[in-house]
Amino acid sequence: MTRAAVRVAGDADFAGIMALAAEVEHWFGPMVDEPGFHRAVRTHIDRGTALVAGDGVSGGLLFDPAGPKYHIDWMVVSEQARGTGIGRALVDEAMRRFVQAPSTIEVVTFGPDHPGAESRAFYERLGYTAGPMTDSGPEGGSRQIFTIDVR
Repeated sequence: MTRAAVRVAGDADFAGIMALAAEVEHWFGPMVDEPGFHRAVRTHIDRGTALVAGDGVSGGLLFDPAGPKYHIDWMVVSEQARGTGIGRALVDEAMRRFVQAPSTIEVVTFGPDHPGAESRAFYERLGYTAGPMTDSGPEGGSRQIFTIDVR
């Protein structure tokens, strides 16, 4: 498997990030037509904490770099690019660019009963551990916090 090229997102990537969001609104709830999501994406682009990968925008990640407890705010890999290493490349690049050890990275992902629960296995393969359940997502699906300690 070749390593996916990851780069900091620019203004020209906004439409590609919205296309990714459109693919997963059934799991995350409304985003494409939500001004709050648009503001969040633009804020991440402006501060250099939005990463994209692959041909065009096959994956995207929004990262909160306020340590020592960092947070993956949002990450999506397009359906056709899943399983190609793009997700891992995005997380690895975020860690390389933004994380200083010792610290913790936290992500809220789907609960075990959610149709998008495959993301849980992705984070477990990266070494994250399941923590407490948290508030349901806007679409009503369960959510759980996963963390990893960086030493």
